[in-house]
Amino acid sequence: MTNNTRIGRKTGTAVVEKSNVSTEVSKVSITFVAVLGVAVGVWSLACIVGGLIASGGPLEFVGAWFKAVSGM
Repeated sequence: MTNNTRIGRKTGTAVVEKSNVSTEVSKVSITFVAVLGVAVGVWSLACIVGGLIASGGPLEFVGAWFKAVSGM
C-alpha cells in the first residue's frame, strides 16, 4: 500500500505596488499647491470683475488704474 499526496500549485502573477510615504506626501503637496493656485486665480478674477463693475466699465477701470499707479 502506498500513500500518495498530491500538492496543487496555483500559478499566476501578482502585481504588488509599493509606494513610499514620501511619494504620497509629494502627491498631496502637489495637489494642495494646485488647489491654492486655482483659488488665487478665482479670487483675482473676482476682484477684477468687481473693479470693472465699481468703476463703470473697462475704459474707466483702466483709466483709474493708471491714475492710481502714476499717483495722479
